[in-house]
Amino acid sequence: MSATGNTDASQADDGTDNPAHEVAHAAVRGVIGAMAMTGVRVFTVHIGLVGQTPPQAVVRQRARGVLKRIPRKRRLAAVELMHWTYGAVGGAAFGALPDGLRRQPWAGPVYGFVTWLGFEAGIAPLLGLRQASTKQRPMERVALVADHLLYGFVLSEMRRRPQE
Repeated sequence: MSATGNTDASQADDGTDNPAHEVAHAAVRGVIGAMAMTGVRVFTVHIGLVGQTPPQAVVRQRARGVLKRIPRKRRLAAVELMHWTYGAVGGAAFGALPDGLRRQPWAGPVYGFVTWLGFEAGIAPLLGLRQASTKQRPMERVALVADHLLYGFVLSEMRRRPQE
């Protein structure tokens, strides 16, 4: 409990949000969002909508040397750990956004969409990934957008905060 009688750890003594707590909390939500994306991707790969997921593409096409250092049985886990780490960093960045923006109901899904767009329009071409040079099937794009929207929903927590 603070000197003001506030027991909420996300609130500073002066009643304002604690930015470090918000960023850390959002980083955890980012990991959970990336884990949820993994579930969607397993499904979309198994039903044939997605050929190669973005984390697999990055590692297999641009980080083979790193992948070869990891025991074969642990490589898929290493790719997932990399994705979850990226999710944590993206979540922390979301948590650092101004409260007024971040707390809008649409902020998380829009952030997820912008994350997907950043990969498609920036990272993939910059790394020279095949996804950037070949045309993806429309349903593959839809599936990848959907899992990024899910990531954004998890970031935004999908619950209303108490109003003061």
